[in-house]
Amino acid sequence: MFDRLRALFADSEPSERPGGTRPSGLSRSSEPTVALFVDGPNVLRSEFDVDLNDVREAAAEVGRLVCARLYLDEHATPALVQAGEARGFEVVVTSGDVDVKLAVDATTFVANGVDTLAIASRDTDFKPAIEFAAERGTRTLAIAPGTHGRSDALRNASHDAVTLGE
Repeated sequence: MFDRLRALFADSEPSERPGGTRPSGLSRSSEPTVALFVDGPNVLRSEFDVDLNDVREAAAEVGRLVCARLYLDEHATPALVQAGEARGFEVVVTSGDVDVKLAVDATTFVANGVDTLAIASRDTDFKPAIEFAAERGTRTLAIAPGTHGRSDALRNASHDAVTLGE
């Protein structure tokens, strides 16, 4: 699965932004940059048995991770926060809607020039963020927690998609 992703993304150059420059200098090396955003409440459910290392690996296969964030709500246990941090994620705990915070942060990274936006979720609410990224010339990757938890809308809107466990 990861070899297919690596080949797909290696063949495509990150799109130039209007004016021919990269707005934030995120890509300092020749390797494409990747911002990974994980919708914790929708992905880290017992029925999916998701390993955060697998999520991180799926995103890292397409480029250099410049951001790996795990979004959790106020009901997250300290053990879950610690597990996310131990796997190299910046954990963002929000008392409001996780989806809104994640979508705003994701579009900010796109606006600042990240080459690939990777969203791990089963929630179609992130389709506008994926579409915004594609309109800006940013590659997109939808990561689903399993076939049962896969959003066809996210999968179809993204340049590519990975279903964990396949």
